[in-house]
Amino acid sequence: MLNKQFRSVLFASAAALAVSACGADDVASPGEGNLVVLPGTTPTPTPTPTPTPVAGTPATDCPVGTANVGTITTGNGEQARNCQVSGIIQGNLVLPKRASTENTVYSLSGGVEVGVDGGAQGILTIEPGVTIFGSSGGDFLLVNRGSQLFAEGTASAPIIFTSRQNILGTAGVDSIGQWGGIVILGRAPISDCATGGASNPGGARADCEAIVEGPSNAVYGGTLPTDSSGRMSYMQVRYPGFEVSPGNELNGITMAGVGSGTFFQNIQVHNSSDDGVEWFGGRVNGKNLAFTGIDDDSVDSDSGYQGANQYVLAVQRVGGGDHVMEADSNGDEDAEPRQRHLLANVTFVSSGQDHVILLRGGGDYEFYNSVFNSTAACIDIDSATTIQVAGAAADEKGPPVFQSLFMSCATSFVDDGNITVAQIQTIFNAGTNNTASGTSTLANASGAFPFINGANENGVTPFAASGASAFFEDAAYIGAVKDANDARFKGWTCGLYANDCIVAPTIG
Repeated sequence: MLNKQFRSVLFASAAALAVSACGADDVASPGEGNLVVLPGTTPTPTPTPTPTPVAGTPATDCPVGTANVGTITTGNGEQARNCQVSGIIQGNLVLPKRASTENTVYSLSGGVEVGVDGGAQGILTIEPGVTIFGSSGGDFLLVNRGSQLFAEGTASAPIIFTSRQNILGTAGVDSIGQWGGIVILGRAPISDCATGGASNPGGARADCEAIVEGPSNAVYGGTLPTDSSGRMSYMQVRYPGFEVSPGNELNGITMAGVGSGTFFQNIQVHNSSDDGVEWFGGRVNGKNLAFTGIDDDSVDSDSGYQGANQYVLAVQRVGGGDHVMEADSNGDEDAEPRQRHLLANVTFVSSGQDHVILLRGGGDYEFYNSVFNSTAACIDIDSATTIQVAGAAADEKGPPVFQSLFMSCATSFVDDGNITVAQIQTIFNAGTNNTASGTSTLANASGAFPFINGANENGVTPFAASGASAFFEDAAYIGAVKDANDARFKGWTCGLYANDCIVAPTIG
């Protein structure tokens, strides 16, 4: 702020004093005697005011640790400084949210790694409301073992990872796979070890590691069940799944060997060309997970994942999607740690391209207080090891569990050549308050398929899920969304309550 200085000269007072000191004869006539001129004051020039910053103005520079690669004009007409992140992040890097008067968007250039596996730690912190996009397609963010990502948005200011096309406003309803995705690698136990045999009894083998799908030579796994890879919440991942090599697509989010010390809640993946989230081993739990328009499986777990997920909403798009959930460790079906995936308050809405869930590979799976809906089949179970009784093999908890599950599918159970419909039905009927063939009263908000509970879904008595996992809350309803007033997924997601995922994110 500039200060102006003003000086005053009391001309009138000085003149009055001069007159009172002289008689009439002493006053000089014009042109006569000496003319005394009192010194004047030159006014200080008024400085040019500093222009008031205008909202939507690009920042003039980029934060430390990022590169200024010019400006970009979004599909909303905003101009923003494009600050690029590339290479390997070592030490601490913060991507701050800046005011609308210094608009800043961040971009990933190629594979960006946080830390070095077995070497220098990296910590990436992303502030609420930040938007990050993949520059050219094969761009992704990978957090190596021992490093951390802190991406904690808020309900009103989620963090958005997306594609360049989405920033420019050219992404469409069916756009998929426009950039890579996010890969988190941890040091928690896994099975399907790359060397020394697939099994890892007790998760105690220090040599049990594996190379993750997608990026080359990225390793996960270890002996730390409570390992922390950071905190992620109120975060959207739009249009991921780019094919980084022929036949090798990234998931929206890959969680490989991630420990239970990692916070993973209020997460959305939208229009991934591969899976929404895939868990490879590890112990991380998750809550308030939304999957919209996923082209492969919305939920996928294998390689000894043992964790709990509650309030999981998966809604496929018309003509897109595979299974809503696939779970398997095919080929090493009795390897330890055996997969144990627990889910509560799930709503899975399928486009009918395949079965709602496919359970196989000898894992243990449990569903509580859930809703399945499809124009095709609901449940397919493969492999005798998947339905074997508790204790039949090491780390075996028994056949799948279904409690307070409401299904409205064209076909309840399917036999594609292994586990029979009668066997699946027996397992299903062993639970309480299950409905195999109900009439859906799910309501729609704005998407292609309904997902909000109606009278029939809310008429089901819920199961006390906290008895299965201390991570679970005992909800008073089944499914992920109780009614139109349920705000669990409102505000921080896109595509559920309005067709707004295709709209360029607001930067300022």
